[in-house]
Amino acid sequence: MEHPHHHVHDHEHDHDYLHSHDIPHSHDHSHPHVHENTRAVVNRLARLIGHLESVKKMVEDGRDCSEVLVQLAAVKSAINNVSKVILQDHIRHCIVDAARDNDQQALDDLCSAIDKFIK
Repeated sequence: MEHPHHHVHDHEHDHDYLHSHDIPHSHDHSHPHVHENTRAVVNRLARLIGHLESVKKMVEDGRDCSEVLVQLAAVKSAINNVSKVILQDHIRHCIVDAARDNDQQALDDLCSAIDKFIK
């Protein structure tokens, strides 16, 4: 049975993909990968995409550059906020599991992601 792409971290659906692309992952299925904020994150990202589309339209319409910059600042702030939600979920679930399972790779990946995110 085909599983719809409702959740980015659906282990059942993505497991072969992870193997075929040599992506490091855990085979521990005793703790399903659940993020209570996934729906909220998806909704926020959808709103963000809409917001960015409207900024693009502002530029196409020759709107005042200052107005465009104000809207881009709002988009940047919204990206930071949604990233915070993802990071908090990740720490509460994945990193708690990683610490319990002594999964150094997950901790290294988190540090690398934070390094890229906070520049």
